[in-house]
Parts: sequence; C-alpha cells; structure tokens
Amino acid sequence: MIPSIDYMSNPLLSAFHTPFTTAPFTEISPNHFQPAFIAAIAAAKKEIEAIKALPLPSFENTVEALEKSGKHLSVISSIFFNLNSAETNDEIQKLAREISPLLTDYANDILLDQELFQRISQVFEQRAQLSLSPEQTTLLEKTYKSFVRNGAQLGESDAATLRKLDQELAQLSLQFGEHVLAETNKFVHFVDQMTELEGLPQGALEAAAQLAAEKGQEGQWAFTLDYPSYIPVMTYAQSRDLRKTLFMAFNTKCAKGDALDNQEIVRQLVTLKQQRAKLLGYESHAHFTLEERMAKSPETVFEFLNSLLEKAKPKAALDVQEVAELAKKLDQLEVLEKWDFAYYSELLKKEKYALDEEELRPYFSLENVISGVFATASRLFGLSFVANSEIQVYHPEVTAYEVYDRDNQFLSVFYADFFPRPGKRNGAWMTSYRGQFKEGTKDHRPHISIVCNFTKPTKTSPSLLTFNEVTTLFHEFGHALHGMLARGVYESLSGTSVFWDFVELPSQIFENWCYEKECLDLFAKHYQTGEIIPAVLVEKIKKAANFQQGYMTLRQLSFALLDMAYHSQDPSQIGEIKAFEKEILKATELLPSVEATRISTSFSHIFQGGYAAGYYSYKWAEVLDADAFELFQEKGVFNAETSLSFEKNILSAGGSEHPSLLYARFRGREPKPDALLKRSGLVVG
Repeated sequence: MIPSIDYMSNPLLSAFHTPFTTAPFTEISPNHFQPAFIAAIAAAKKEIEAIKALPLPSFENTVEALEKSGKHLSVISSIFFNLNSAETNDEIQKLAREISPLLTDYANDILLDQELFQRISQVFEQRAQLSLSPEQTTLLEKTYKSFVRNGAQLGESDAATLRKLDQELAQLSLQFGEHVLAETNKFVHFVDQMTELEGLPQGALEAAAQLAAEKGQEGQWAFTLDYPSYIPVMTYAQSRDLRKTLFMAFNTKCAKGDALDNQEIVRQLVTLKQQRAKLLGYESHAHFTLEERMAKSPETVFEFLNSLLEKAKPKAALDVQEVAELAKKLDQLEVLEKWDFAYYSELLKKEKYALDEEELRPYFSLENVISGVFATASRLFGLSFVANSEIQVYHPEVTAYEVYDRDNQFLSVFYADFFPRPGKRNGAWMTSYRGQFKEGTKDHRPHISIVCNFTKPTKTSPSLLTFNEVTTLFHEFGHALHGMLARGVYESLSGTSVFWDFVELPSQIFENWCYEKECLDLFAKHYQTGEIIPAVLVEKIKKAANFQQGYMTLRQLSFALLDMAYHSQDPSQIGEIKAFEKEILKATELLPSVEATRISTSFSHIFQGGYAAGYYSYKWAEVLDADAFELFQEKGVFNAETSLSFEKNILSAGGSEHPSLLYARFRGREPKPDALLKRSGLVVG
C-alpha cells in the first residue's frame, strides 16, 4: 500500500478519478513527482518483501507476483518520462536527474536480491514439471534470464561495481539527450532577403515568416533544426549558402567543443557499457544485447549488414552519379557536397517521374491523414476511434481518443501529438502511459500515444504533410496498433514488449498501405476541393518508391554499422570521435566528407534510447515487413483472413512467444529476403 503521506494532496498517489483512469495531467505539477516516486518505490519494495516472506516458491507466488509488483510505480514512471520527452522544461529535466538514480537503485535492489533470485531459480529448475502455458513459460524464462543477465550471480564487490556503472550510464544518457534538445532549440537562422529563399514552396515560406514573427522579427523568415523547417530548405532552397548553413548546424549538433558537446559523453557511454558487459561475462555490449534478440550475435548482424551493403553499394553509387551529373548539367557544379544532395535529388525525381512532392501536399492535410489511418485500421482490424475532450492531455495540441474493437468493446485510449515545440525532442515515436495486462477476468486496457514533429498549420492553410510525413504517421500508428491490440496476460510480454529486431515489423508493414490506391482513396483528398488523389499521381508515387533506394539503404547501413562499431569492440581503441566515424563509414561514404560534422554526438537512438547495438533492427524488420506484406498483396491488401491472422499472431500476441514462432505462424514459413530486395530495386524480378 502506498504510504499515506501526501496521499490526499498528490494526484499521483491516489486513484485516478478520470475517464478510463487516464493520467490526470491538468492536476499534476512537477513538484508532485519526486514524493510520488519515493512513496511508490517504498510500496513496491513492500510487495517484494511479501513475496520473499512466503515459505515455498511457486510460479504463482514468486514469478507472477513479481510481474504484478510495482504497477503504480510503472504508471508514474511512464507519465514522468514521457513528459520529459514530449513536454519537458528545466524543472522536469532537473527532476529527471534526481529521480533516475532512485529508479536505477530500485531496479538493482530487485535484480541483485539473492533471496528473491533463489526463489526464481527454484521455480526455473522445476519448469519441466509445472505444466505452464507458452506465455507462462516465456515469462519464467525471461524473468530468470533478466536476473542472470543483470548481475544476480555476481559477488558482492562486483554487484557494487554494477550498481555504480548503472547509475553513471543513466545520468550520462539523460545528459546526452538534454544537450541534443538544447542545441536544437538554440539554433535559429533569420533571413531578411527574399532573394535568398528562391525555390522554397509557399507553405514553407509562410511557416518561416510566421516563426520569425513569433520570435520578434516581423518581416523576416526564420529557420530552425526542427524537421518541418529544416527539410524544405535542404530539399528546395536554390541558395547553396542557405542549405550549407542549415546542414552544418544540423550535423554539428553537440560537437562544437562547448558546454553542450557530447563527444566525451559518447566515449564514456560506450566505455561504461563495455565495462558492464565484461563484468557480466560478455565480450562486448553487443554480445550482451544480441543474446536476447532474433539476430542472437554480432556476427549474424555483421553478416546481414555486409550482405545488404554488397547489394546496395553499386546501386547507391549510380544514384549519386545521376545526381552529380544533373547538378553539373544544371549549375556547372563540379563537386556535389552533402548539402547539395537532397536539392538535386528532388530535381532529378521531378525529371524522371514528373513528381513534385509539393504537388502531393494538398491531398495530405493532417486531418485527412489522421482519418486515413483510422479508416485503414477500421478496414483491417475493425477499430473505431472517438475523440474525447474529457480525457486530460498534457498540452492543448494533444488530442485523446477512445478506441473500440470490431465488437464495439473498449480497446484503448489513444493520444496524438503532432507538432514541434521547444519542450519536445525531434523525431517521431510511439509510447504508452499504461500497459495492457489481465488480472483474473479483468482485462486492463492500454493507454497509447504517438508523438511526431510535423508541418504546422499556417494562417492560410491547415497542416499539409509531405508524403514522407504521411508514411511516418502510418509507421508510428503501426506501433500504436501493436500496443492497442495487445491481448496478453502479462504486461512485460504485452504489446510492443518484444525483441527490438521484431518491434519494427508492425510499424514498417503499415507504411506499405500508403502506396496502395485502395487505401489512399480513403483519405487522400484535396483539402480545398475534396478531389480524391488522381490515379496518375498514385502511379507516380508507386513508380518513385524505389527512387534512390540504393543510396537510402546505404545511409541506413552506415548508421547501423557505426552503432555496431561502437558496441561490439573494445572502446579503448576509439580516439577522436571524428576519426573513428570516418574510418567506420569509409565503406558507405559516397559524398565528400565534411570535417566538422559528427553523427555520433546527436545519435539519440543509441545513446539516449534503447537501440544501442540495435539500429540494424530497422533493416532486419524490413525483411519481415516486405515478406509479410507480400502475403497481403497476394490475398488483397484489405483481405479479412490475412488481417485477422496478422492481428492474432503478431499484433495481439506481443512477446508471449519467440518472434520466430509467431512470424512463422502468420506467414506459414520462415521469412525470406526476396521481397525486400525486389521492393528496394536491388534485384530484378
């Protein structure tokens, strides 16, 4: 039971009297968090002590009981750390630095508790005699491995070292992210001459003028490192100087030798991860991480990446050559630089496919695209979405929905948050505020959120998305479906709680519907006329889908190889970060290197998020999603039988069984790479 202190005055420590027991955002102040964490940790520890006090360990009184412990703490943590990503400020960041050590200590107190581990070990040793279901077996194995892999078998001295390493890693990861956000927010570039802005679409100009006015520079244009501001400049601005200015600012984030520099933090992070892995008996952090992934080992990952590299590099070289030739023909450009590539690529796309990305925008108003993802989810899985203004949100731009299944039973709460803000980190992600699990006959339904940074509305037009933003929304919504459709018993195995190299399957497969006219007809309507997107435009989108796939594949591979280089070898070999990057990226570099730039210093996926030794997952999951979508194409993109099978075996199953078993159950066989290679244009057939 949560201590009575602050029980009445702290909304985080009492029952949530809100629709669907959603987070009472409007009632929560930053000063509520720390006392709530302290109280919830104390309550969770009492639950652990109660487990240890029972005489004979069993699956129910030890493994299941441990799974059920700390639920309230989990909810408070989700609220706090999601806010720290989507709506942070100095006060919340300061709290994160104070709260993170408390949670790290709590986790280590459990995982290093010898008495608790002995109980789990006894149950694990008896597993063959327990007649467990597949999901129960998975939970037992996962629980046992989690203790072993996090120090339960270490001696007292080594366990103390592990605690110290985990504390340092948690703090450094927070610091890394704070620096990236601060550097992103710090940069703003004002332009006072229209002649510098030739080529920029009207919507981008209007957004830049609106931003300048908001920043007190009426009559000028302002550009930031937020994607909706940055990408149009790189894609359309005729001014090479303007493109270079923004490119350099974006690609030197946290690498300028000032207070926000992350280079030393990167070194410390990889060094500490290596020390931790060694302490636990592993050759490297990658060996530790990949043991519990589909790939299983760094060797398998490198084999996979190098195989793709071999196929993609010749195509990528031709892609770059094509762009360079066009730049020379149009503007006598002798050397194609990195800040030139997107601009001339866009011109080449127009030339080859008569496709102008700006021509597509009017058909993709955010309102219509949201309706589109909802309609697609309805056609495939029978879902319906109802906006509910009574559900509290953490920012006025956030919309909350009730979600119902095909039997009109409540399924989930869904939060949608789409526009850049100073308190929101860049990129797009899905998360949850409350997980799904079953307690007896009661099914606790999840609260799911997607957070993006899309083009904002202007005074004259609604939010009009690029096609890339459309696919991003579908991608994140695919993750959301994985969370919303969860039907597991145990929260730690439910929804997106799967291997990292499997978690991207639901998101990446959902992107495929964006290229299908049958799907586009549901929502791609001109925001002014209501005209459905013409078939000729859809055909152009499909034809251009493989445009520069060689180059894009190589770019993804460069990130994956850099990640693996950091985490699969002795980091003491890493000297200067730039030199290390340059050496690793030689195999994928097709444009002149730019001395001052760094990837690592803002590579949040691996240094702030959970993708360390896991960035390869995006390409790994592409094999799965292309192979899986091939079945939809064979049967019909909205085929009911295929949709139901995907829902049952993939989306609802979560991590209840090994992903290889779940995938084979859906597909009828192991995955094959053929569909991906064909889709990417890397093989003909």
